[in-house]
Formats: sequence, C-alpha cells, structure tokens
Amino acid sequence: MTTDLTQAFDEARQEIERTESLVRVVLSGSQRNMTPPAVRIDIRPVLIKDKVLLQVSASDGRQITSKNYTPQELKVAELLESGFSNILVEHTTGSLSIRVTKKHGALVRREKGEKHQQLSHDQSKKRLLDPFDPFLREVGIADSDGQIKPTRQDKYRQVEEFLRLLTPTLMSAIEAGHIHAPTKIAPLKIVDLGCGNAYLTFAAHQYLSSINIPVQVIGIDIRQESRKRNSEIAERLGISATIEFRAEEISQSTVEGADVVIALHACDTATDDAIAWAVKNDARLMLVAPCCHHDLQSQIVDSPDPWQIVTKYGLLEERIADLLTDALRAHILKLVGYRSEVIEFVGGQHTPRNLMIRAVKTGASADPIDIKRYEEMVELWKIKPALALRVLNK
Repeated sequence: MTTDLTQAFDEARQEIERTESLVRVVLSGSQRNMTPPAVRIDIRPVLIKDKVLLQVSASDGRQITSKNYTPQELKVAELLESGFSNILVEHTTGSLSIRVTKKHGALVRREKGEKHQQLSHDQSKKRLLDPFDPFLREVGIADSDGQIKPTRQDKYRQVEEFLRLLTPTLMSAIEAGHIHAPTKIAPLKIVDLGCGNAYLTFAAHQYLSSINIPVQVIGIDIRQESRKRNSEIAERLGISATIEFRAEEISQSTVEGADVVIALHACDTATDDAIAWAVKNDARLMLVAPCCHHDLQSQIVDSPDPWQIVTKYGLLEERIADLLTDALRAHILKLVGYRSEVIEFVGGQHTPRNLMIRAVKTGASADPIDIKRYEEMVELWKIKPALALRVLNK
C-alpha cells in the first residue's frame, strides 16, 4: 500500500536515530528527475573510544569513501530527502524498507526478525579477489604460490577496480527492481562481449559466486583460440556448468538476452556493436570501456566555428573526436531508456584507456529536449555516429 512519503521518511529517520538498536542503513537507486549524492550510501553504528558513531560509506560506483559522525552531526532527514529511491533500515528487531514511486509516494514494508549489531571499526581496504583464487593462476595473473606477478600488477588492479564498479551498481539495480533478484533457477546472466583472455569474465563469475549470487556467464570472442583456451580453463576450475565461451562476432552472436553486459576495450566500432547488442537484447546493466576511436575522426572534415582553433592541431582533433564519440554513445543510451554516465575506470597511470560508460535500463521515455540536443550536435559536426545507425536507425 502506498504511504505518504513524508511520513515514511520520518519513520525511517526515527529508526536511524535510535543508535542503540540500529544495525545498518542502505540508500540506493535514484528518484525520477533527481540525482542523489552517491550511487549508494551505507550507514552503520561503530564503537570508537567508547562512543557510538555513525559510519557513512558513500560509493560513486568507482570508489568508496567513509566518514564517521556523531548522531547529532549526521543530517539524517537531508540524506533521506536527497533523491534516493530505495531505503532500507535494519534494526535489532526487524527492518523497514521504503521504495519511492514515480508519483513520489512510498511503498513501505516492515519485517520482524532478530538482527545483531556489529560495532567493530575496520578501516582496512579489503581485496575483493583472493590472490590464491585458482583462476588468477590459470589466467596468468598469479604464480603457483598465490603471488601476483610483478608484470601483472596493473592487470590485477584493473580487475579489482572493475569489480568495485560492478558490485555496487549491480546491487543497486537489483534493489531498485531494474534487475531481478538472482536465484539458482533464474541466475544472473552476464555476457562479456569481446572477452579475449577472459580476465574479467572469470573475475565476475568467481567474485559474484563467492558472495552467493547465482550466475550464468557467457564470454564471446571472435577468435577460436580464445574460446578453446578459456573453455579449458573453465574445465580445470570445475565451473563449466556456469560459465561458457563462444567464438562469434558480436553483431552475429547467437546468445539471446542478458541481465549484465560487459565490453572492455573493444576496438573502434566494435564498442558500438557491443552497445547495440546490449540494447537489442534488453540488457539491464552495461559496463563498457571503449578502446580506440576512428569512426568520427574520419568523418570530421570541416570543424564548425569556432572549433577550428582546437581541431587545427591533429592531436587535439583526435581527442575532440574521442570525446564526441563517447558523449554521443552515453546520450544515445539515454534516448533509448537507459540512465547513463561516463566515469573513470582505473587511473591513467595503469592504462591509457581509462574511461567507462555505465548504463542502467530504467525504461524512461526520451525527453524532447534531449532528442533536440542530439540532433543539434550531429548537425553541427556533420557526423553520423555508428551507434545511431545501429540503434536509432539514423
């Protein structure tokens, strides 16, 4: 039953302020036409120097920052009203969950059950992947002693950062109802397009399985040797029932449907093929890290005024084309019902290709002003983005 939102928020505030019984709080998702201050915020009581403080951990989808507040310092009401669409408050005798509707009502659910506070304070940053996980050895990142090879430290960091991007976004999408809650009968279906040596394919499978999320993972790569190598690794790890590999072109893949699509460093318009495949197969979440960009670079012949002062320099013209390509990709996704954003993947010291497009399917209709802005941009630069031809048919 829909409840008045103000009353629901007030009930949640009161539960949060009862620190003697509070277990944890999770704020996630976003209300329509609102941008909350983080992808997800977790709040829990911690005991520091005999005082109970509230530890607030905010994730921007790339990294998590934590800060401790006294109960009086934390502005709970402001946080609740800052645009999150899902609010979970757990206390020692049960839980309260609130989902904000499109009409700004509140769907409230209360459950009873015993829960326990964990007041320990741990500031250490945990590794998501155990260096001794056999898959790291099989793909060549770790040696036989479980030590990360010096030459593969950047790859290990890239895999870790990818999981730190994937996990909070995935959890938020599940909590918001954009992705079904995975079960053994209906596991989370992940498709990695252009998987190559499958570092991330295996990492997603192993990590999500370790936190009890049932998965079915499929890696797609055009090379038969990649399919053979990766399939043999899966067999040695004993996970062939839940992960498979196919040698196919992305645009002609026989796979149907996906909850999550991964496409990292697919060259030039192969990235557009991956995004188009995800859109046409109704992917609910996609994480795409583009690689080289040539399509728009070759189309920009006469730059519009006054951009010639930038594009007369070859290096800057190339970078402008890169920015246009990815900005238009993110915008096109918005036009076809995704909430999209462009974020940093890993620091530039680890890879020169450190940009990622992250998009969640919300099904929202395109705003006329967004359509107009897209049309004005392509007309200004006299360009036809490859993704538009694949998804918008223009």
